[in-house]
Amino acid sequence: MTHEDLGDHLIRCASHIMGEKLKQILYLSIFVQDDPDTVLCNAQALIKQLDQGGGVLVLSDMYGATPCNMASKLIQPGKVECISGVNLPMLVRTLTYRNESLSTLMEKALSGGRDGIQHIRTESSHAA
Repeated sequence: MTHEDLGDHLIRCASHIMGEKLKQILYLSIFVQDDPDTVLCNAQALIKQLDQGGGVLVLSDMYGATPCNMASKLIQPGKVECISGVNLPMLVRTLTYRNESLSTLMEKALSGGRDGIQHIRTESSHAA
């Protein structure tokens, strides 16, 4: 669940990186003019569509923003979980471990998101 088309673009990038058409992944774009009740209803329908018995992990873009606030209304501990701050490394890590338990998947998503953020230095700065 993201602002505008961020989710679509992240999924397309992850598909390119992984070299495959991704399954069991959907996105919900949220626009400023969207009715919150309709968004929530659409999100609930997507969760039903995705859940194959092991639960669903919802990724949102920014903590405290509308997509995250809407996603937080979907949480059912152990069945529907939510992580904010989605980035491409988090999504790729999540997809890599998508067949693991929901709790493992959450750990992998969080570590992928954190570990994907690095301060890049030049060769000369490493030698100092």
